[in-house]
Amino acid sequence: MSGTDTTDTTTGQRRSGGALAQRLLASAIFLPCLIVIARSGWWYYFALIELVIVIGLVEYFRIAAAKGMRPYLLPGMTAGVLLPAALYVRGGTWAPALITAMLIAAMAAALTRNDREHALTRMAVTVFGVLYVSWLGSHLILIRELPRAVGLGYAAGFPLVIAVFTMTWCCDTGAYVAGRLFGRHKLLPAISPGKTVEGAVGGVVFSIAGILVAGLIVDIPFSLTTAVALAVVASVTGQVGDLAESLIKRDAGIKDSSRAIPGHGGILDRFDSLLFTAPVLYYLMRYLVLRGH
Repeated sequence: MSGTDTTDTTTGQRRSGGALAQRLLASAIFLPCLIVIARSGWWYYFALIELVIVIGLVEYFRIAAAKGMRPYLLPGMTAGVLLPAALYVRGGTWAPALITAMLIAAMAAALTRNDREHALTRMAVTVFGVLYVSWLGSHLILIRELPRAVGLGYAAGFPLVIAVFTMTWCCDTGAYVAGRLFGRHKLLPAISPGKTVEGAVGGVVFSIAGILVAGLIVDIPFSLTTAVALAVVASVTGQVGDLAESLIKRDAGIKDSSRAIPGHGGILDRFDSLLFTAPVLYYLMRYLVLRGH
């Protein structure tokens, strides 16, 4: 019996170590690409975020299918692809028209199908997916374009992007590390059994530390006090986003949204926190932090 336990433990450690190596390799490839592309901005950065959104939307529809729901893929994917472009071009003035068109198209699709059973659910799942993945994700584009809206130089968008990614992903890392080392009290075991209160606190601490270090490397256009406050907001909001995606996956009975990123799972698994932090930080920075520039 003890021999079996030892073998199982060793196998688990090897799998854990292999997953960690994959995570580090994927991060080592993606992070330099993100830095270079975010610094360049313009269509390069837009194309990167558009790709992330499209893959994330495909993953979302896959999750919905695993739940037994059948969203209207054509209007959903069309709106999901066009919405980031509508926000990028002409300052987002086309976005309300596109969202309106998506709502009408989803309802029209229900009328043209022979299988009208559960039409309300299919329409709701379609619209929610576009708003959840594409609308929230598009704020990563708006953050890069924010300096033009508040009177700063376009180059100032790069440190804003770095700040948002740093605060969010440092929180993810801190929550994981602190949870593994010190986790004793479950946070929301019915939704995500592995998350702990200690991990959540560690996420806040790492988020603050991350933005302080980032501020020494890039010229973030706000004060130290503001950076710490935004890190606290980002860490709390990001963990809510993480739990929200966990709830969606648990309801559908799947572990990962896909295997698109080795060691991380899918795009939604890696960007679930950013889907929440990006909009919240964008509006805070635009209307409170950077107001008057």
